Amino acid sequence: MAESNNTSQKKYGLVALVILALLAVFIIITRNGFVQKEENVTKTWNNVQSDYQRRLDLVPNLVSAVKASSDYEKETLTKLIEARAKAAQVNVSGNPTIEDYNKVEAANGEVAISANKVIGVIEKYPDLKTTNSFVRLQDQLIGTERRIKFSRNDFNKAIMEYNTAARSFPSSIVAKLFGFKVKDGFKADIGADKAPEITFTK
Repeated sequence: MAESNNTSQKKYGLVALVILALLAVFIIITRNGFVQKEENVTKTWNNVQSDYQRRLDLVPNLVSAVKASSDYEKETLTKLIEARAKAAQVNVSGNPTIEDYNKVEAANGEVAISANKVIGVIEKYPDLKTTNSFVRLQDQLIGTERRIKFSRNDFNKAIMEYNTAARSFPSSIVAKLFGFKVKDGFKADIGADKAPEITFTK
């Protein structure tokens, strides 16, 4: 009888060890998954900022193109230069909040809006807009706008994947245990996925 009880205890003990081992493996794998998802959020956000910076780097070329006209609108050009300077000062790192994202979006949105006004001035002059330098700049800006759109989509996807894991059971338990909190993304208002872009007429 005693031997039977001892065997049962060993069996239960072994089952308990297996359960604990599986639990430990689950926790480790889930935690590592959160680390990877968090790193992906950081990487995709840095890509967004990098593509915005690429747009800012092209603005001086746009300014030069306008100055090639003897009749450019100084106020329009000044607004673009000021918008670029303001956007260049907004750089968010670490663990951004919704307010941080909105600052970046607002500043870079102003750059796009001002740039479009400047482009409108250039397009009034057929000789100016058909120069090799402007055609090349136009291609660079169109490519940059495409990259910004892709980067924003990748960032939103990374945020969604991270937050889904942080809210879903049982991974949510691991998230709370190790302090992986739900993250903010771009503002979810209607039309927020359509941030101002630099565009050209056909």
